[in-house]
Parts: sequence; C-alpha cells; structure tokens
Amino acid sequence: MADTTDQISIDLAVYMERLDTYIATQSQLNETLCDRLESLDSELEDLRDWRSRFYGAKSLMFLMGILLAHGAAVIASMVTVTSIMND
Repeated sequence: MADTTDQISIDLAVYMERLDTYIATQSQLNETLCDRLESLDSELEDLRDWRSRFYGAKSLMFLMGILLAHGAAVIASMVTVTSIMND
C-alpha cells in the first residue's frame, strides 16, 4: 500500500509540475497575443487615419474640379455676353 501511495504522490507531483508549466506557457501566450492585438489596433487606427485623409483629399479635388468648371462656365458666358454687346 505504501508503494501505491508513493506512486500516487509522484504522479501528482509530475502532474502539478506539468500543470504549472502549462499555466506559465499559456500566460506567456496570452501576453504575446495581447501585445500583438494592441499593435494591430494601433496599425488599424493608422490606416483609418490615412483613409480619412485620402477621402478628404479626394473630396477636395472633386470640389476644386467643380469650382474650375463653374469658373470656366462663368468666364465663357461673360466673354459671350461681351462679344454680343460689341456686335
């Protein structure tokens, strides 16, 4: 009976040691995953910032094109009116 008790104690000690190793490994893995998720979140925020800048520049170029077309139409109409008035 003492032999089985010693065997159970040894098995329990081995199990506890493996469990401690597993817990330490999982803790390290969780820390690594958290660090990577934080860096991914930071990179995602940078991408969102660049996307909003790109959309702003795109909108600005569109508005500048409309303004240029409007200016050209106004100048063309003024030239037409003055040429009609001179004739």
